[in-house]
Amino acid sequence: MQTIGLIGGMSWESTALYYKLINERVRDRMGKLHSAPLLIYSYDFEEIKQMQYGGRWQEAAASLAEVARRLESVGARAIVLCTNTMHKLAPEIMSSVTVPFIHIGDATAQRIRARGYRRVGLLGTRFTMEEDFYIDRLRAHDLDVLIPPADERAEVNRIIYDELCLGNVAAPSRRRYRKVMAALVARGAECIILGCTEITMLVGADDTSVETFDTTAIHAETAADFAIG
Repeated sequence: MQTIGLIGGMSWESTALYYKLINERVRDRMGKLHSAPLLIYSYDFEEIKQMQYGGRWQEAAASLAEVARRLESVGARAIVLCTNTMHKLAPEIMSSVTVPFIHIGDATAQRIRARGYRRVGLLGTRFTMEEDFYIDRLRAHDLDVLIPPADERAEVNRIIYDELCLGNVAAPSRRRYRKVMAALVARGAECIILGCTEITMLVGADDTSVETFDTTAIHAETAADFAIG
């Protein structure tokens, strides 16, 4: 198997899911006691959050690129960035290494297109929902992307940072997300992208009337399949 380099810690709650899901996929495909060869760098997420909200994206890009180089130098044969939001800096990471970068947006879009959907509702951090880096990646796969209105985006974002990244899964927040998803479906969304790696902790297939696409699971499965070859 090929060794995968994981850039995690954003947050560690979702990075733990990556570790679990990748190894479950390898076990299910290969059997016996097989598990994935992984190299993990886990950030102090508070430092990353301060860079995000302070607009210090160049500093964050330099840090992520250096981590990717280090992972490659010690044997990673592909890089996986265990977060949707920081894919804003995917071009800088990709240009810093010679091994493949497994993009979460591409993996998710390919899965959606394989299911025959075109119009998607997107949930994520405000960066993911409001900036072009993620939505344009989805549009490149011929997807039409709907996002919640501004007040709902603010609440979706708050729940991610103030609750889910701290491991807090609250019933009122689940109800709030259900309403947001229902509104997207009412506007024509054929499916919902859970476009933050923590959202899967809160809602899933049973919380909306349309199919959901869990970016954490999709990304982890894609990484595992690369490792197996």
